[in-house]
Order: sequence, then structure tokens, then C-alpha cells
Amino acid sequence: MRLFASTFREAHSRLTRTIMQQKTRALVSAHRDRGRQKRDFRRLWITRINAVTREDKVSYSYSRLIHDLHKRQLLLNRKILAQIAISNKNCLYMISNENMISNEIIKLN
Repeated sequence: MRLFASTFREAHSRLTRTIMQQKTRALVSAHRDRGRQKRDFRRLWITRINAVTREDKVSYSYSRLIHDLHKRQLLLNRKILAQIAISNKNCLYMISNENMISNEIIKLN
């Protein structure tokens, strides 16, 4: 128990009751912030994808792109799509345009 609190300052590292309170608080914060971090990264990825899809070469929005990817059963998650959007925009344009072409073919049939 004291080993866990050895990095705390003053009474938080010496007094038993205070150590337990600080340890509990630290563990609760760590648990809460793991979920928060996942949420924040997902928002960041969505923002990046949306920024690229709203440029001139892609003719529709983020939600339409994701819907079309799921409809065609392409297994690209938002993290991978965000990395593609940042590193190689042309690849994302190709993916989105291929989605658009396949949707029009389905409509014609």
C-alpha cells in the first residue's frame, strides 16, 4: 500500500487513511479516464474523416461515407480511415468514389 503511495506528496504518502483515500481516488480517475480517452480519440477520428470528405473531390458527407462502407461490408474502422485521410487523401477519394459508383450501379439495376 505504501509502495503505491510513494510518489504522493506529504501526508498523502505517510498517513494510512489518507493513502487509502488517495489510492481510491487515483484508481477511480484512471478507470473513468480510460473511457474518456476512447471517446476523445473516436471524436478526433470522426472530425478528421469529416474534414477530408467535405473537400471538393468527395461529393458527400461523413455519415454517407460510413453508411456506404458498411453497406458494402468494407471492414475499415474509423482509426484506419482517419490515418488514410491524413497520410494519403487520394486513397480516401478512391474509396469514396468507388462507393459512389457502386451505389449508382445498384440504383440502375
